[in-house]
Amino acid sequence: MSFDQFLQYISSGITSGSIYALTALGFTLIYNSTDIINFAQGEFVMLGGLVAISMHEWGAPLPLAFLVAVALVGIVGVIFEQLAIRPLLSAGVLAQIIVTIGASLAIRTVAMLIWGRESLPLPPFSGDSPIVILGASILPQTLWVLGLTLVIVVALQLFYRRTLTGKAVRACSVNPTAARLMGISYSRVVLLSFGLSAAISAAGGVMITPVSFMSYSAGALIGLKGFAACILGGLGNPVGAVAGGLILGILEALTVGFLPFSGSSGYKDGVAFLILLVILFARPQGLFGRRTVEKV
Repeated sequence: MSFDQFLQYISSGITSGSIYALTALGFTLIYNSTDIINFAQGEFVMLGGLVAISMHEWGAPLPLAFLVAVALVGIVGVIFEQLAIRPLLSAGVLAQIIVTIGASLAIRTVAMLIWGRESLPLPPFSGDSPIVILGASILPQTLWVLGLTLVIVVALQLFYRRTLTGKAVRACSVNPTAARLMGISYSRVVLLSFGLSAAISAAGGVMITPVSFMSYSAGALIGLKGFAACILGGLGNPVGAVAGGLILGILEALTVGFLPFSGSSGYKDGVAFLILLVILFARPQGLFGRRTVEKV
C-alpha cells in the first residue's frame, strides 16, 4: 500500500467514523439520563437522510432541507419518548430497552412504506470535485461531515458546562434521585435527551447521504456500529464516544486496504462487532471509561 492510498483510506475512515461518533453521542445522551440503550438510534440517522431527500425533491435548498430534517426527526424523538418510554419509566430499564427494539422495527417498516426499498441520493452540499491533499482525494462533503461533528461536540461541551439546563442533565446522569431532591425535573431531562439525541443523529444522516446514499434499512447497521463505538470509547463518556467512532471508522477503512484478497470490503462490517467482543472481554469499561467499584 502506497502512502497516497493509506491517506485515502484514513480519509474514508474519518468520514464514516464521524457518523458513528454522532450516533454514539446519541446513545450516550440517552444512557446518561436514563440508563437506557436506545436501539432505535440508528433509525434517527436513516430518517434524517430520507427526510432531507424528500425536502430537496420538493424544491427546498439543501440548507433548508437539513434544518427541516433535523427539526422533524428531533420531534420524532420527543414523540417516541412520550409514547413509548415515559409510560414505562417505572417498569424498569429492561422493558424500556425492549421497547426501543420494537420501535426500531416499526420505524424501519414505516420508512420502507414511504420511501421504498431503493437507496436514494442527495446532492453534495458544495459540489463533488475532489480536493487533493498530499496525494489523497477528499470529497468536499467529507469536510462538511468533519465540520459538523466538530461543531456538535464543541456545542455539547458548552451546553453541559455553561448552561443551567446542561448542568441539570449532568446532575441527572450522576444521581437522578439527588437531582430530583434539588428540584430538577427528571422527566424534562429525559425528554430533552431523546429530542437532542434524535436531532444529532439526523444531522449525521443528512451529511452522510451525499456520500453513501440512504435507504430504509441503513439505520440498523449504522446504529449497531454507533453502539460499538460507544462501548469502545466508554459507555456514558461523550468524548470517548467521539473517539470510539473515529477509531472504529479508521480501522474499518484500513481493513479494506490491508486484507490481501479481493472482496475484502465485505468484511469491514465485521470489524465493529469483533472490536465490540474484544472490548467487552478485555476492558468492559471501554478505552476511555473508568472502572466503577461499588461497596456492598
